[in-house]
Amino acid sequence: EANGNVFYLQFLHLLSLIKNLTVSGTSTFTGTAVDISQYQGKLKIMLDSAAGTGTTPTLNGKIQTGDQSDGSDAADVSGAAFAQITTTAAKEAIGVDSRDCKKYIRFVGTIAGTTPSFNFAVVAVGQKQII
Repeated sequence: EANGNVFYLQFLHLLSLIKNLTVSGTSTFTGTAVDISQYQGKLKIMLDSAAGTGTTPTLNGKIQTGDQSDGSDAADVSGAAFAQITTTAAKEAIGVDSRDCKKYIRFVGTIAGTTPSFNFAVVAVGQKQII
């Protein structure tokens, strides 16, 4: 406290949903579920992708949430989809409120096109609860 004003320090923590990953061929893939139960408020989730290669490559990504660490009950988080990535490198960010999620979140991506390939990473930044 300084001059009657209270200052709060907020420490942000990084969660890796997908580490530097290269996926080739058409497929749907699912990242490992990450426990967000110790986080409060908004999470900023960022997708960083190199340009897709192949003929008409597309990468569609979204965030799912559930109570089970294996993702067996995961469902899409409303409004938590990234803009489609094609042949141009992209950095996309979306906000997800941890209060609208269950215990775990994960990234799900779908790649389409003819011999498509993408190299990308997905991370989340958020504030841990202070008790």
